[in-house]
Amino acid sequence: MWLIHRDTDGKGPNRIKLPQPLREALVRWYVGKGTFHDEQAGITLVQNARIGHRWIACNCLGAEAAPPILTPAFLSEAETYYLRRLTSEKRPEHRADCPFFRDQVTNRITEIRSPNTPTDPPAGFFEVLRPAPEKLSQRPEEDSNDDRTRNASTPRLARLLWRLMDTAGSNSVPPIGAGPEWSIKEAFAAILGAAGKIEIAPGIELGRAIWTHARPLEAKVVYATLRRLAENWPKAHAPQGFVLLYATAIQGHKIYVPDGPPVEIANRVQSPSVRGNRISGPFLVLVVAGEYPEAHGYAPLRGYAQPIYNGRLFVPVESDFERKTLKRILEAQRLLRSQSIDLAIGKPLFDTMTPDGPCRPDFVLEGRSRETGELRTLVVEAMGFDNDDYLAAKAVTHPRMRHLGDLLTLRPSDIEDDAAGIQIANAMRL
Repeated sequence: MWLIHRDTDGKGPNRIKLPQPLREALVRWYVGKGTFHDEQAGITLVQNARIGHRWIACNCLGAEAAPPILTPAFLSEAETYYLRRLTSEKRPEHRADCPFFRDQVTNRITEIRSPNTPTDPPAGFFEVLRPAPEKLSQRPEEDSNDDRTRNASTPRLARLLWRLMDTAGSNSVPPIGAGPEWSIKEAFAAILGAAGKIEIAPGIELGRAIWTHARPLEAKVVYATLRRLAENWPKAHAPQGFVLLYATAIQGHKIYVPDGPPVEIANRVQSPSVRGNRISGPFLVLVVAGEYPEAHGYAPLRGYAQPIYNGRLFVPVESDFERKTLKRILEAQRLLRSQSIDLAIGKPLFDTMTPDGPCRPDFVLEGRSRETGELRTLVVEAMGFDNDDYLAAKAVTHPRMRHLGDLLTLRPSDIEDDAAGIQIANAMRL
């Protein structure tokens, strides 16, 4: 294999041959069978090729033939670099027995996650970016502890946002009269309060490098702060900051905020989806800013857009149908209040382990009678999709949810009924 200049046929005399140990590591990483060291070597090679405007030519057709081409790319949902096959009528294909004949093994957020694989809060520091390796690994060490898989993955940036919202209590609605008034000011204040309890790196609180408006990005305050903090940033961690934006819409690389021009980031904004289902705004978008080699400085790199109920109540939702379901649940909360029952609403962001395996209900309602003190828990499942993978996953997790409380399943026909709030209230009545 060779490193070649971009936009060439790969047959020129100035191509650079890759050392055999590096080629072997690259192959193992590409097919999903590599060690941690193979992965580091592959990512570093692809990153350097991308920065140096190079492509990678495969030698599976021999040294004299025009080679098949692999181009360096960035996979934002898995937060890593990867190789993309360059295919067209004018480009030769890899041999059928070549490991690069098929696309690289990568994780895709749009796949249905296995119901047997828990989604846990992210461990460690509130960070996404990693320090770039100082040099390219030429002889990877042997290591059999490789847990990479082709199963669906959730971007770490998404799980960090969920962790922040969970810590702030954004995913819960207290009984009427028991919490603050709904407002965007109060919602952001709760999140900033939670940020003071979380560290990005040892000794660096998230609260020192998080902003909740686009203006600090436009005025380059974010980058100036990062340059100042970078002087004392722990060497094992990459300097990075976060901007949390309330957005009315997202499209490609753009984040549309209500009081200014769109915010553009280096990679496509990610958001939850089920088989291509498009989810309307509003959103909370968490953007990570850090060093961008191609820009020779700091830049907003990646973003994850979490749909929320509205601009005053930052409860996360996974679909437009879930947003409608939450509206009906809030109607039930008011009805139950008039019947001396206080209702608390929870939107779990991570899986709960039951004796039968992990599950994550759409909503968990907890009611308490002000007259008797009696308590009741109701699990609400919003069945808004009808594709086979979605229904199969729900069929597995539904029995597990019964360990958490009584189960109420709502479908589109239920939610469109004006009496849906009454139905939920009746199911919750003590």
